[in-house]
Amino acid sequence: MKTLRDVNIKETAKVVKLHGEGAVKRRIMDMGITKGVEVYVRKVAPLGDPIEVTVRGYELSIRKADAQMVEVE
Repeated sequence: MKTLRDVNIKETAKVVKLHGEGAVKRRIMDMGITKGVEVYVRKVAPLGDPIEVTVRGYELSIRKADAQMVEVE
């Protein structure tokens, strides 16, 4: 299983499934990361957390722990 955390910088990935439950999953979905959407990884912070991505035309910073819950292809 490949997650958003595993995607390299300057690569695009398509969301296959969201893992997690309740409020955490809802927060990820509220940020625009839903099944079928394409996510472009712009950059990663020097210590690896957070990850900056482009989703639905806007920039978003997401923690590594949350990125681990997003399965991509």
